[in-house]
Amino acid sequence: MAAEDTGVDADAVSDKTAAVRDDLAEMNAVLIAFSGGVDSSVVAALAHDALGEDAVACTAKSETLPAEELDDAHRVTDEIGIRHEIVEFSELDSAEFVENGEDRCYHCRSMRLSAMYDHARELDIGVVCDGTNASDPGEGHRPGLQAVEELDVYSPLLEHGLTKPEVRAAAREYELSVADKPSMACLSSRIPTGLEVTEDRLSRIEKAERLLRTWGFDQFRVRDHDGLARIEVAEDELDVALDPEFVRAARDHIGDLGFDHVTLDLHGYQTGSVSPDETDDEPLVEDVFSTAYPSGE
Repeated sequence: MAAEDTGVDADAVSDKTAAVRDDLAEMNAVLIAFSGGVDSSVVAALAHDALGEDAVACTAKSETLPAEELDDAHRVTDEIGIRHEIVEFSELDSAEFVENGEDRCYHCRSMRLSAMYDHARELDIGVVCDGTNASDPGEGHRPGLQAVEELDVYSPLLEHGLTKPEVRAAAREYELSVADKPSMACLSSRIPTGLEVTEDRLSRIEKAERLLRTWGFDQFRVRDHDGLARIEVAEDELDVALDPEFVRAARDHIGDLGFDHVTLDLHGYQTGSVSPDETDDEPLVEDVFSTAYPSGE
């Protein structure tokens, strides 16, 4: 069991997941808002156990979803054996989302879940589930949870008290490939609050992060500060990011995507480092631009 799961009571996890399955089995059918992350994957696996073909996983495809995440969603639904549906929409149709205020995640989640309900109605399904777990409400500023409450989404992991470590333990019991997958916020979370979300910015962030993924980084972000790319990687991966060969690749290839400067944050990966929607306060600029890779030099 991974370090994050140290202290998890296997019997308690088994009791909680059994209670989730029992609840779901009493429903005629459910549609799971499915991102391909560990939380929604566990909900999908439990729902499939409880309801079989009457459980449907549904992924919302938009400009803020990296193509690799959609690939992961397809792969995990194949592992589970659950039916997988795709709905398409655009957050960029919402002026409130594009403005990128502190409530951006509320508008994004509202649109996403509304698309789920629309599709559920088409399938004659009355219940929409999501992967909110019992650890989520305590993780700082989370306006997206307001949308979950307002739309009356059923959150079985939260309802039965499964914490994030317990969810990962349940994912291992199901032998899901995403059991240890790092949390993944949407691409708009890389754009500082107040800086407009545009398709061009989302596209260059996705392409820049694809380079980091190709280099084998596990936990990372590329923050877009209006022409300046700030690379964050996990602390234990900083030595790779400082390798001269990677420095050249980052400078040349990320710079070619439309960034004027490419920098490495020596503080390493931090959630919420540009947006309170993820969790903590935004750090001071002078604290984060620690090493620069000027593009085109």
